[in-house]
Parts: sequence; structure tokens; C-alpha cells
Amino acid sequence: MRSPLQTFTDFANTLLPHETQYLLSIQRFEDEQRLAILQKVDFNAKNIDQFTPYDAHIDKRKYNHLQNWIKSRLKAIDVDEQFSRLLELEQKILVDGIEEEDERELLHAIKSYQHPNFFFTRFYEVVNHYRHFLLIRLRYADHQRADDFLKKHAEHYKRTGEVYERLHEATMDIVNQYSGEGTESKKWEKWLKKAFYNENLEGYLRYLALVRLTFICHNYRKFDLVREKFDYLDQKFFKGQYYSKRMLLNYYNNRLMLHSSYQEYDLAVYYGYLSVRSRNHDHLLYVNNLCAVLLRLSRFQEALQLMKNASSVARKTRNFHNRIGYVAFYMEALIKNGMYKNALGYGDSMLKAYSKEIVQYRWHLFFSVYLATLMHLKQYEKLLKTVKKYKLLERDEEYCCSAGYLPTIPLYHAAAKYREGLMEQAAFQKQLDETVTAHKDRWGLTTNMKNLVSEMIAWIPEVSNTAY
Repeated sequence: MRSPLQTFTDFANTLLPHETQYLLSIQRFEDEQRLAILQKVDFNAKNIDQFTPYDAHIDKRKYNHLQNWIKSRLKAIDVDEQFSRLLELEQKILVDGIEEEDERELLHAIKSYQHPNFFFTRFYEVVNHYRHFLLIRLRYADHQRADDFLKKHAEHYKRTGEVYERLHEATMDIVNQYSGEGTESKKWEKWLKKAFYNENLEGYLRYLALVRLTFICHNYRKFDLVREKFDYLDQKFFKGQYYSKRMLLNYYNNRLMLHSSYQEYDLAVYYGYLSVRSRNHDHLLYVNNLCAVLLRLSRFQEALQLMKNASSVARKTRNFHNRIGYVAFYMEALIKNGMYKNALGYGDSMLKAYSKEIVQYRWHLFFSVYLATLMHLKQYEKLLKTVKKYKLLERDEEYCCSAGYLPTIPLYHAAAKYREGLMEQAAFQKQLDETVTAHKDRWGLTTNMKNLVSEMIAWIPEVSNTAY
């Protein structure tokens, strides 16, 4: 049976700490009960591991009014809502469908404009379309206002366009390095940092600069590049600036990655659960990242339940990078819960249906888990055939310079050969030692690498870990 406050509770459970703290900062309630409800909403938003029920004795209409107030206040500062409105106005102007109320809104926005707003470029282009609309209709006074705005901010518009183009250039290097194509992206760090802190630049481009800096952190496993920048953005969100739920969820996911890199796992899990509180286009990516942290903390049942809850999203997504990532982490969660046959069945089904996409997008992640499943089930011959069929050793040689690389595939392959009697113990020991030494010289002995070696020794107790 549903609680009488279930609708409000479901709504409140989607709210995020930065949203509720901002709402508390702007409220001017004289009604103590409404304030008490909002304070409890804030408490529940911040304390993800506990829930305090809402007082059913308070008039239900107050919950309804508060819900509407929250929606309206967040909508008023939501930059995505503002962008949608600009697109709507642009379309109306271009098809001569703009109405008097729309024009009053737009003319007021031009008159009261304070540079820079979050989507300055789009606003500038809408005003430019509007200027043409006005002039042909001989509306000289309104045309003059639009024309003055465009001339005043023409240089800003030009510079913004140049920054946008350079961001694309930087992104090419950054993404190519992330994909293992050998380019260097660190050269963009200083320029991106300058762009992010440029308060005369529109917020959209500043945020794009931060996203690219975060990618550089992934490329070099060095998250100290963005820690202070996240703290800076944190304060912006608390003040209701740069706000949209989409960006806030992305911010939480980036916080998960940041704290995970510093082994601050409690904080990583906290932000990870915030990132999946509401569903958006990147929900599956955030689920995958949270699952990875839960697995690292040996919270295996929790990780498996998380993945099961996201199964419907995984089936529907057209983003194969995220979908294959989901499959790999789901298989790993099954493995960690001792469900090896389930993991193999799931992997076989995915490989049969989407082998081309797996090879194209996330072959190393998928096959690392898939081969581990075969090792657990002692299906060594099938493992060797899989490595040969998909040319995994050749691919691994090309991939070994990628960020976060682990030599899982060559080591699994060697272990399977040893178990099949195709490799001597001394030869396997030598390969293990050389692999660990090479990895240590290049990346340092990460926790993941140590876990991999421990896994090898668990499967093949005859060898030792003398390499480290």
C-alpha cells in the first residue's frame, strides 16, 4: 500500500544536495512547517545511507505547494531550460511566429543583459536573427536596441568562437590519447586551465574546458589537475550558478573519479550514489563507474544489485561504449558473487550478438573480464581459442600505452597455456616477472596490478610474486 506522502517522497528522492542547499538559502518562508519540510528534504538529500520519513500529520497541501515551489525555483536558474527557451525563440523568429509576449521577454533580456550568461553565443545569435526580423518591419527603435547589443558584444562573440574551435582541436588530441592512439594531450593543460578560470567567457565553454581537463587527468592518472577546480565549481553550484541537473550529476560522477584516484573510497561511493539518483543520457556511464568502486571495496552484492537495477537502461541505450562497459562490470559483479556460469552465459550472448561493436569500442575491458570468467571455470582451451580468434595479443600490443592499461590478456593467455601444458612453469614465471617489472617501470605498481598478480598466483600457486 502506497504511503499518503509517496508522491512527494518519490519527488524529494530525486533532489540533490546542491539543489536543496540552494533552496534553503533563498527561502523566505514564514510558515514554520514548510521550512521544516524543506529542511528534512535537505537532510535526506545529503544523507544517502538513511532516510527520515516526512510528517504525515502536516497538511498534505503544504507538501504539494512546496513541491511546486521547488520545481519553479530550480527551473528559474536551470541553464538547460534557458537554452531550450532560446531555441524556441529562435525558431519562432525564423518562421515569423514570435508573439508579443515573446518579444517583451526578449527585449527585456537584451536590455537587462549582464555579460557573460551561460549560453552567451546562442543568445547573441538569437538577437542577431531578431535584428533582421525587426529591420524589415521598420521597427527602428527595437532594431536599434538589438543592434547596439550586437555591436557592443561583437568582439566577445568573435573570441568565443575562436575558443570553441580551439576546444575542438584540444579535444581531438585528448580523445585520441584516451583511445590509445599515441598523441599527447598534456600540452593543453595550461590553456584549458586559463579558459576555465576566465570569468569573461561564457559558462558553457568554461564547463567544456573542465570536462577536457578531466579527460587529461584520466590520460595521465593525475587528478590533482582538477581538484581545486571542482572545489571552485562546487561553490558555484551551491549559489545556484551554472546549474542544471544534468551538469550536477556529471559533476558528482567526476567527483567519484577524483576521490577514487586518491583512494578516498567513502567519498567516491557517496558521490557515485548521488550521480545515479536521477536518470539522464549518461546514467549508464555513472552506474558503471560506481560499480567499479563498489567492486574495489568488495561490496559485491551491492554492486550486483546496482547493475540489475540498471538492466533496462542498458538494453535500450544506443551508446555501445557505455553498454559494453555495463556488460563487463555486470559480468565482474557476477564473478565476485561466485556466479561464474551466469557471467559466462551473459558474456557469450553479448559476444554472439555484438562482437563487431565489442571489438570497435571496449574490447580490452570486455575480454579482460570474459577471459577471467573462463579462467574461473577452467575452460582454458576456449580461452586460447578466443584470444586467437579475436587477435587479442596483437591488439594488446597496440593498446599497452593507453591510460590505466593492465596486462590482463597476455597474463591470462600465458596462464591458460601453462594449464594446458603448452608452457613450462619457468617460462610462465619469467613472463610474469617481466610483465610486472615493465608495468612497474612505466606506471608504478598500482592496486589493480597487484590484484592481478595475486589473482595469477591464486590460480597457479606454483609461481611466486618475487617481481615486487
